[in-house]
Amino acid sequence: MSSIPKLLKLKDYVTLTGTTLGIMALCCAVIGRRDFISLGFFFVTISVGTDLIDGYIARKTGTANEMGRELDSLSDSLTFGIAPAVLTFQAFRTGGPYDFILLIGSIIFAWGAILRLARFNITEAEGYTGVPTPLSAIFLINFFYLNYFFAFAYGGGGLSGIMYPMPEISYYIIPIIMIFIAYCNITIRISFTEKGKFVYNMFMVFAPVCPILGLIGVLNPNFVLSMVVFVFFLAAFLIELVIIVIGFFKKKSLKG
Repeated sequence: MSSIPKLLKLKDYVTLTGTTLGIMALCCAVIGRRDFISLGFFFVTISVGTDLIDGYIARKTGTANEMGRELDSLSDSLTFGIAPAVLTFQAFRTGGPYDFILLIGSIIFAWGAILRLARFNITEAEGYTGVPTPLSAIFLINFFYLNYFFAFAYGGGGLSGIMYPMPEISYYIIPIIMIFIAYCNITIRISFTEKGKFVYNMFMVFAPVCPILGLIGVLNPNFVLSMVVFVFFLAAFLIELVIIVIGFFKKKSLKG
């Protein structure tokens, strides 16, 4: 049996960087303050970039192997499944009985990501069956930030976070959204035929833009800037929702 240092390649250290960001996001969730929750989602968006980079390095250096495949899935389970679920629970909890429903939604979201990644590791089909976990994490990130920046615009900024969601029903539909995303992770009715095409183009747009705009939330923006960023994340959320819905009606081209 080889030692860990001998098994790890350059791409794996990039993957571990993403894992570290996921752990940092969880630490922010534990702190629970609105600005730290925003920072936690910021770390998750950065990890979308590391997820792109490690795959690119693996392809260019020809170092793709089983160790990297397993490590990548374990890292993605944490960073794009568990961390967003805990952050979302902390962001939208009310301190009342509703939180139990929110907890169920958060658990199911994490299950969806973990189950999808487990299935991915035992299948050989090219492309994607089900919504990829980084894309489902971005979906939650968009929903959080559109509420977060609306709160800054109309709630006086500061540490108000999402105390004034847009609309208020956001508190109550987020468990439904999380369960819907979990289903989209594991369903075989949605497929993306080629890696490196549309899905990765989405990643390339959101990987740099979301962290930049997310950082603005930590810097206590004014009304105008908050509304501009709110509109961006609202548009991004709606676009991704349309893409996922369209995926149900596309001709299925993958198995498993």
